[in-house]
Amino acid sequence: MGCRAGDPCSLALSPLRIIKWFVVKFKYVFGLRFEIKGLQKLEVDHPCVIISNHQSILDMMGLMEALPERCVQIAKRELIFLGPVGLIMYLGGIFFINRQHSRTAMTVMADVGERMVRDNLKVWIYPEGTRNDNGDLLPFKKGAFYLAIQTQVPIIPVIYSSFSSFYNPKTKLFTSGTIKVEVLDAVPTRGLTVADVPKLMDTCHQAMRTTFLRVSKTPQENGATAGPGSQPAQ
Repeated sequence: MGCRAGDPCSLALSPLRIIKWFVVKFKYVFGLRFEIKGLQKLEVDHPCVIISNHQSILDMMGLMEALPERCVQIAKRELIFLGPVGLIMYLGGIFFINRQHSRTAMTVMADVGERMVRDNLKVWIYPEGTRNDNGDLLPFKKGAFYLAIQTQVPIIPVIYSSFSSFYNPKTKLFTSGTIKVEVLDAVPTRGLTVADVPKLMDTCHQAMRTTFLRVSKTPQENGATAGPGSQPAQ
């Protein structure tokens, strides 16, 4: 099913296709490759919550390759002020949440949940809540798991391997490299209640952390040292 004019996803998909085209070209020009395993697990015809780890704006390139049809994203409100990056995210139809105002954030999440079920949307969330380059996963925020349980939709975890061998978070420079992306099996929430949020969150975190450490062991090309081939990232 495609988007119709006026659908919540319709405002996102036209600009998003353009953004996707530019991101894919950028990726090839600068030598970034993504190896994706389990992509078919995202090609479901029902609503779901997709969660993934978040290391830098380079995630956006992998996201553009894995992003399924009828999918919207949720991000912290501060990102809208990141110049061109914020503009791209706005044009991409991202729902921004102000984490400083919990009532506003809860209202946005409730609205997203209602639209997700009504319009058969997928919602992509970064449960760590911020970019993380420490070589492990941060503890998860609860929002994605509340959303999945309240709407009784499955959670599909997605893992990006570590960028550490070709990306330097201090200098914001990267060189060519390969990023492994793995889509895990869906985690059902049918019959769960909000009392199950901590256990659900822990189950997903453990599965994602195990996968992250496994896929990040493979050596990747080049170190992220400043040099002629290095490129800036956010």
